[in-house]
Amino acid sequence: MSVASFTHHGPWSVEDVLALPEDRTVRYELLGESLVMSPAPGLRHQRASFRLHVALDAAAQAAGAPVEVLEAINVILPSGLVVPDIVVADAGATAEDGVSIDAEAVQLVIELVSPGNKTMDRKLKPLLYAEAAVPYYWRLEFDPAPRLITCELDAGRYVETATALPGTVTRIEKPFPFDIDPAGLAQPQHRR
Repeated sequence: MSVASFTHHGPWSVEDVLALPEDRTVRYELLGESLVMSPAPGLRHQRASFRLHVALDAAAQAAGAPVEVLEAINVILPSGLVVPDIVVADAGATAEDGVSIDAEAVQLVIELVSPGNKTMDRKLKPLLYAEAAVPYYWRLEFDPAPRLITCELDAGRYVETATALPGTVTRIEKPFPFDIDPAGLAQPQHRR
């Protein structure tokens, strides 16, 4: 893990974080006025994120949903800046080549629970997404086997709507129809 080679005094702002040099080994997030750094995700995480992204993109296109599916993009919240693993955003909000999008343009955030970020992904980030009124929050758990928990915002908090278990195809209707069996999301593919 690399150590950040910058100095900063005082509270952090969204502008300060966005001005940091790009570093693919570290994710920078701003919670309140505190900078939070986490290591880049591992292979299992990256594999599952890519496959889930591809499946979501295909489902959105099939439904004619005016959205774009993105991985690890900066999302500006009322209380800071986060980098969800996957974001489904209004297509109009992603038309320009920026470095971030506002939470109001986000329809769905997905967190893939990493060993070092369990509390953030399960407890803190859902609170921040709910505060920002992101309509849908999904969480992919890896252990003991991959499962996708889907939640919808209801009266300011997320309510679980479905759990997709491995070995079974689950139909999720919102924000667009999506069929998923999480069993193969994290498995290495052996090619010849």
